[in-house]
Amino acid sequence: MALSYKARKRLSLLILLVGLPVYIVVAIKVISLFDRPSILVELAVYIVLGFLWAFPLKSVFKGVGQPDPDAAPGTYASDPETPEKNPMPKSRR
Repeated sequence: MALSYKARKRLSLLILLVGLPVYIVVAIKVISLFDRPSILVELAVYIVLGFLWAFPLKSVFKGVGQPDPDAAPGTYASDPETPEKNPMPKSRR
């Protein structure tokens, strides 16, 4: 079942604000259960864990920063099809 744009946007926000901090705390707790490895091994583990959370959630985050594909043209704030509403000339921006 494919999620709608709004559902993906809300879910990605929830994941970033709640899920990622929980994942970080759990990762640190699990690592602290073992004897402290060398700094390079510990760094490598944290780098792998830093990337590992994103792969299963790739489909949720895909396209969230883009305009809503189901919305009418011109309703997105930075839609290139809408004329600019900035009164300042382009040379002064």
